[in-house]
Amino acid sequence: MTAPIRLGLVGALGRMGLEIARAAAGRVDLRVAAAIERADHPELGVDLASRAGAGPTGVIVGADLSRGLAGVNVVVDLSHPSAAAAVADAAAAAGAGLLCGTTGLPDAATAAFERAAAAVPVLVTPNLSPGVAVLVELVRRAAAALGPEYDIEIVEMHHRRKVDAPSGTALMLAGSASSGRGRIAPSEMCFGRSGRTGERPSGQIGIHAVRGGSVFGDHRVILAGPHERLEIAHVAESRALFVEGALRGALFLSRARPGRYTMADVLEAK
Repeated sequence: MTAPIRLGLVGALGRMGLEIARAAAGRVDLRVAAAIERADHPELGVDLASRAGAGPTGVIVGADLSRGLAGVNVVVDLSHPSAAAAVADAAAAAGAGLLCGTTGLPDAATAAFERAAAAVPVLVTPNLSPGVAVLVELVRRAAAALGPEYDIEIVEMHHRRKVDAPSGTALMLAGSASSGRGRIAPSEMCFGRSGRTGERPSGQIGIHAVRGGSVFGDHRVILAGPHERLEIAHVAESRALFVEGALRGALFLSRARPGRYTMADVLEAK
């Protein structure tokens, strides 16, 4: 029998980290072998699986990246944007694939991902949903097919605790639409509107963020033409969606060669 993939979870005690630990406890193809949290986290030293409600496994939450990730096959980083560069460097040093699902990433993280990709497979995505990966491609194709006569607006809604706006997924969708239209300058993207804004410029992509309640994630792309309107939407109904996407991505990375990948690559690999 093939040995299970050994996962290292960074941001292990966050909501997604605990959900992944709980889901992995019931699988035979992978298991959580390391759990990392920030050095000042009040629950350092707990058994991760027990904290997730899945019974003890002996994987204790620690704060040492280099020691903690030794021997893992894939690192799943769901921590904080400020830690992303260090996690990427540690994953590369450990020879482990990297899946980063953190949004609001700084330039230093982007550079670290490129360094890591020379040695290990790297997948960076603001959304782990397979459906969103399909949505991104649909938006690109629609923008290319309909052309500049169709105005593009993106509306996203998330729970009240989300700290960044617009969502990384909304920005990814805007980039996809921009790519479909031959790429526009970032300055042509409009983040909300207020006051006397004047007539909507041709070619502009509007992005609007809504926050409230416990919404997991809603994204709607509107292509408004002179005589019709096309709307393409994705609604996340459970955090389990993102957990399954993370585990699917981790299994993909465990078999992949060094380089940069997307969730579309994960889907194509079946």
